[in-house]
Amino acid sequence: MKIAISGKGGVGKTTLAGTLARLFARDGYNVLAIDADPSMNLGSALGIKQLPRPVTEHKALVQERAGMPMGMYKMNPKVDDIVQMCGCTGPDNVKLVVMGTVDTGGSGCMCPANAFVKALIRHVIVREKDLVILDMEAGIEHLGRATARGVDAMIAVVEPGMRSIDTVERIMQLGKEIGINRYLAVINKATEPGVVEEKLKDLGIEVIGTIPYDPKLIEADLAGKAPVDVGGPAVESIKKIKEKLQEMFEKDAEQKKEDDKAAEQKGP
Repeated sequence: MKIAISGKGGVGKTTLAGTLARLFARDGYNVLAIDADPSMNLGSALGIKQLPRPVTEHKALVQERAGMPMGMYKMNPKVDDIVQMCGCTGPDNVKLVVMGTVDTGGSGCMCPANAFVKALIRHVIVREKDLVILDMEAGIEHLGRATARGVDAMIAVVEPGMRSIDTVERIMQLGKEIGINRYLAVINKATEPGVVEEKLKDLGIEVIGTIPYDPKLIEADLAGKAPVDVGGPAVESIKKIKEKLQEMFEKDAEQKKEDDKAAEQKGP
């Protein structure tokens, strides 16, 4: 199961990503959390005190694996050992890898880092057998066509307001261009979720849950704790979202078994 979580900055996607990761791990899933947002806050949402060094800060390793002479770089560097080398394990045995930031201001020397990050995300989505949750930036810049085919769902976190909804629409348009087919939404801090839900339905996006405004999240942040370790109405809402996702993907697995069995019976 591979889930990418995106949305406008500050809408609560990191809280959702970190809490889902912990909840799935408590149910026995092997969970790999990928922080692909430049703000790099997923570790705190997971309750990890000592964060791993971002992948892009391993400059010698990146240059060795992805760099080439004369400013060129490899599009498919070796990355299959990076989760073990650059990641860490936090509460509930959730594994975390922090991608870090890539300077895209015209500096050619950073091209290997960009290629390296994209190759690593492609690897964890296509090759990793764990449940992978990606906390994305407000877009899909790290996802390419080959990667998108492995994403089971793109979840957009939406707050009341047209800017947040416009961001989701842009993400969906870009995602469809590279082959992402399932879009879900979570409405955060919504006092009247019905209005936002109608607008999302008009875009063809299913709302799988709402998260209320919850002072407990502020309490957790100030205490340096993961939301799931503090609890509160928001966490209870995310538990219901997690149950819906689990049910959805179990149905997918059953359907795939049936399709594979039918194909086998049909023969060549």
